[in-house]
Amino acid sequence: MPPDTALAFTAMRELRTTLSDRRAFVTQVDEMQRPEGYRLVGILPGQGKDAVAVAGFRLLTSLSWGRHLYVDDLSTVASARGQGLAGQLLAWVHDEANRLGCREIHLDSGVAPNRYAAHRLYLNSGYVINAHHFFRTL
Repeated sequence: MPPDTALAFTAMRELRTTLSDRRAFVTQVDEMQRPEGYRLVGILPGQGKDAVAVAGFRLLTSLSWGRHLYVDDLSTVASARGQGLAGQLLAWVHDEANRLGCREIHLDSGVAPNRYAAHRLYLNSGYVINAHHFFRTL
């Protein structure tokens, strides 16, 4: 929820390395992304402490995929990796997608070697690689 958005910053910065300002992160998420349907869920080690793992996602409907949940972000702080936290968040996301009546869950993941552990998690969680993602910088 908006009062707790800042607690996601440290974990999110592990994945989104260009993030440098907690306040700018909170503003972007709360004022721009949440109104577009973006949601954040995280695992916190204690009340008011920064999350050690976070997932950011949106509920969408498209002609190609129908009603689906799209995972924008899934990140764990380096010191908490290997504990199954990202898998716990993915399991929660799967339950939430079912609850919301989604037919599918989608995500994109970079192809650099530092993403191989994430790819293993996705493949072991039942995801398949079914497309190439193209983009063009303007």
